[in-house]
Amino acid sequence: MISQGPVAWGMVGVGRIAQSYAQAFSSCWEARLVAISDTHELAARRLAKTVGCTSFGSHLAMAAEMELDAVLVCTPPNGHATVCGDLLQAGIPVLCEKPFGTGLEPALTIAEAARRTGTLVSMASKYRFVEDVQEAKRVVDEGCIGEIQWCDIGFTAQVDMRHRWNAEPLVSGGGVLRDNGSHAFDLMRFFLGPLASVQAVEGPRSQNLSVEETVHCVVRSQAGALGQIDLSWGLHKSTLHYIMLCGTQGTLTVGWQSSGYQRSGISTWVPLGKGYDKLQALSRQIEHMSEVVRGAAPLCVTLEDALASVYAIEGAYKALRCSQWEMIEPHAKGAG
Repeated sequence: MISQGPVAWGMVGVGRIAQSYAQAFSSCWEARLVAISDTHELAARRLAKTVGCTSFGSHLAMAAEMELDAVLVCTPPNGHATVCGDLLQAGIPVLCEKPFGTGLEPALTIAEAARRTGTLVSMASKYRFVEDVQEAKRVVDEGCIGEIQWCDIGFTAQVDMRHRWNAEPLVSGGGVLRDNGSHAFDLMRFFLGPLASVQAVEGPRSQNLSVEETVHCVVRSQAGALGQIDLSWGLHKSTLHYIMLCGTQGTLTVGWQSSGYQRSGISTWVPLGKGYDKLQALSRQIEHMSEVVRGAAPLCVTLEDALASVYAIEGAYKALRCSQWEMIEPHAKGAG
């Protein structure tokens, strides 16, 4: 039974992304954060105090004692399958932060729990809720730049990951490919449709991590379009955009500060949106999920979408392990 007034949310985890979500909830009209849980009870208590809600030392206690309409899971990835499974078993809809799991098996465990209980689950994909991204999808769907033949996505930044759980493979399930690849492959599929194949190459590990720090992927969609993905914690590609779409009749870019598109043969660019706003995207994602929980809207990021992201990442890891390079020989020995 959905509560009257704003949808009552619980949140599991108090890490970096949870801190951002706590801020995002303050901008929501249709959602209210009423409870926070974490195995580090003091940390949960501190965050709950700033938000003005109740804290718990476990997600099970929170689910048992609070009347929750939905729960946001922000634990490290190795906890997703257990926490999501428990909440779904309790009949509580779940929004699970990316990556959906540390690998395919944990992700399928979540999916099976959702199907068995008939309870809603979705993977958090904040970029789907960036206004510029949504405007770009509208422009593409309206055919303004023709048939999309190329998609370029990049999430690169110099970030010290040496003391973060993201660099611990048993906790994270991988490095930058598992982490930022969740966003990249979801967006690639969002614009190109179902993906067919992937090739991947790993770059240098400048921080000497136990996981990959830089990865370059080439993707082919089932429709035949091509794409490339650049992911890195060790280098920063100084570009104004993080998505570029090239169609038969023009080009579109989605940028951090501004976005726009240009039709072939026309020198002027048509502006789109106002750039990237993380907190706004998180708030819009929460509001959307709240509407879905109420039965007032269809789910944007479905279970199929979540699993498709996982399958793409697993394919990229397999490509990393068995990547073969075709050697390029000089045109002629002794030439020059």
